Amino acid sequence: MKHHPGFLKIVDEARSRINESTVAEVMARMDRGEEFHFLDVREESEFAADRVKGASHLGRGILERDIEGLIPDKSAEIVLYCGGGFRSALAADSLRQMGYTKVISMDGGIRAWREAGYPLEKGSAGRGEPA
Repeated sequence: MKHHPGFLKIVDEARSRINESTVAEVMARMDRGEEFHFLDVREESEFAADRVKGASHLGRGILERDIEGLIPDKSAEIVLYCGGGFRSALAADSLRQMGYTKVISMDGGIRAWREAGYPLEKGSAGRGEPA
């Protein structure tokens, strides 16, 4: 997908203020049994189609409204992903502005996860509930 320059500009600005990890780094954390909140910030229909195994859903459109109810601890480890890493970068920057201190955007999103052959799930699960 070709993104418009204005969108890319705000994503680049957000990326200058946040932490990012590769899909391999996130998978390695999972393999080591590290505990963190793994949130899919894509649209509900995207999440229903498929998602990273074990991820919960909190769409980008309601993230700021609902995050404190789902994860009240602002020092909790949170990894966010979307389709390609753009929306999750914006979401990570939003959470940073809200006072969350350990938020990471997964660069490449679910596309990179799929390409790496990492586990996916299909079907729907409720907002904020484990898949």
